[in-house]
Amino acid sequence: MRDLMGMMKQAKELQDRMQQMQAELETVEVDGASGGGLVSVRVTAKGECKAVRIDPSLVKPDEVEILEDLIVAALADARGKAERVMQEKMQSLTGGLALPPGLKLF
Repeated sequence: MRDLMGMMKQAKELQDRMQQMQAELETVEVDGASGGGLVSVRVTAKGECKAVRIDPSLVKPDEVEILEDLIVAALADARGKAERVMQEKMQSLTGGLALPPGLKLF
């Protein structure tokens, strides 16, 4: 019975820390870039796009497809960084708790 109470307390603490982490991830921002920095984006760790910057040299009507591809690549770069931030936060959050492998908490 004591172990069950301890596990319930740990679960409640984890839930509280998860809520704090989710709020924090809203404020953490990462930058992604492509085209040697000609296109850059800023996203939250949760993947919300906050800003896009395009070097004026890329704004040419006959090269719109290149610009579109660079934006997609910059967003993919930022998303990968955001995922790494989330993983690091999750590891620090759950360190010390014995969670089943593959358990997704969010």
